[in-house]
Amino acid sequence: MAKDASYRVKYRRRREGRTDYRARRFLTTSGRSRLVVRSTLKSLYVQLVLPGVEGDQVLVSSSSRELGKDFGWKGGPNNVPAAYLLGLMAGYRARAEGLDSSMLDMDLKTPTKGARVFAVVKGAVDSGFDVTHSEEVLPSDERIRGEHIADYGRLLLADVSAYKSRFSKYLARGLKPEDLPDHFDDTKARIVEAGNR
Repeated sequence: MAKDASYRVKYRRRREGRTDYRARRFLTTSGRSRLVVRSTLKSLYVQLVLPGVEGDQVLVSSSSRELGKDFGWKGGPNNVPAAYLLGLMAGYRARAEGLDSSMLDMDLKTPTKGARVFAVVKGAVDSGFDVTHSEEVLPSDERIRGEHIADYGRLLLADVSAYKSRFSKYLARGLKPEDLPDHFDDTKARIVEAGNR
């Protein structure tokens, strides 16, 4: 550790790589709500958060567990199609609460074109909710429907053991990966129907 009198230790969450305080300051002082996207190894979480002096207030939330429980989603819980559906759910819920716009909060994640976080944004925008974004970073409609996963499943059909190994959780839930785009369309229709009630 340096012995210079002007040396300051960074905040613990910054040292751990968990918070970018400059970006957080900009987001919290903007006065707008934040669309927060967080992922774990097994699921995705989307929240609409309003900053406050006494702490952040979560206005709307959705998680990939709700997709399976409430809408019958059998696909992966944290892939691009699931991220889009979560954004769609969160957008409809936000509009039902009387909210109309927010800013994306991706924390310390590096923005990558077509990433899951941008699939969440596309889902929220397709629900009629306004999120500040650039069209060029959004994933294609083919990726959002999961056609890349279906193509990979068809490719592995020649090797049955590899197919069963790679898609064991899909098959255990009763979904063949080749059928994922159609299953996505059905789940999306159920979410849209629930959101327009």
